Amino acid sequence: MRKLIFVTIAVALAAPVFAQNLGNLSSNPYGPDSSANQYGAGSPYNPNSINNPYGRFGSPYSPDSATNPYAMDAPKLYDDQGNYHGKLSANPYDPDSTSNQFGRYGSPYSADSINNPFGAGSPYRSDSPNNPYGHGMEMQGDAN
Repeated sequence: MRKLIFVTIAVALAAPVFAQNLGNLSSNPYGPDSSANQYGAGSPYNPNSINNPYGRFGSPYSPDSATNPYAMDAPKLYDDQGNYHGKLSANPYDPDSTSNQFGRYGSPYSADSINNPFGAGSPYRSDSPNNPYGHGMEMQGDAN
């Protein structure tokens, strides 16, 4: 029995963790996983919130933050079908950044951009971050 427990623990510790769920990028203030819910995933006291100015994903100094204009490992966005929609980043030079107005995920003309009101950013899509009644896009951070 001891060996079984030891092996189970060793396998669990050795299993790689690739991504950390940070909630959903959403303008819905009532969704529990919404970044706009100040009592849920969007709480400024949540250590993994993009709204926590002292946390890993919200600090303007963290390399993993959505608010650091130099970050290269910002949280990644995924829609309901698992399609990648870039990095939620303030970095205007990162090719995958939602703030790069000339990139695939930041251009207001790209169908994959949350900044396109006729594409991924449509206020009528349930997984759009711009739909105040939807659930938004899943945010995933690197699990370091």
